[in-house]
Amino acid sequence: MSTRKRGIWAIIENSTKRKKARMSVLKKMIETGMRVSEDGRYYVGDIEVPDTAIAKALNIDRRVVRQTADFILMVPELENIFTKLQPTTFFKDVAHYLGFTVIVIESEPERPGVISEVTSIIARHKLIVRQALADDPELIPQPKLTLIIEGEVPSEVINELQTIKVVKSLTIIK
Repeated sequence: MSTRKRGIWAIIENSTKRKKARMSVLKKMIETGMRVSEDGRYYVGDIEVPDTAIAKALNIDRRVVRQTADFILMVPELENIFTKLQPTTFFKDVAHYLGFTVIVIESEPERPGVISEVTSIIARHKLIVRQALADDPELIPQPKLTLIIEGEVPSEVINELQTIKVVKSLTIIK
């Protein structure tokens, strides 16, 4: 995997050189979909999150949290991103209770086509994908593609998924 950062991570790293605590705030914002409003307050959806709560969760000084919000609003590239983030529901841990099956695929993230190959097999078997989440390889050391499938996944689908060349591992959670 390439170590060169692209996209949002290049912007973040260029803006947070030698500012480890600021970087931790920005990463937490990405992970949770937390945004900064135009007046510098933090929100998850429409719920305000106090600076002290973020500082406590990250074990950093609350002033760093405040300075990070101010900094975001001063840097146009960061403001364009961090004022528009949104949280997302992810059914992986509750799929069983909803009658869904979870397929977790670890592959080679730098190789294209994993999602299309997997979803082609699933579509051919007329299964319904309720959710799909591909981890960002620049944020997650061992990124995975996680699919939430309506109902049971037949064994022939699992066998076909295992034949995809770039698939390193396949986990089924019922």
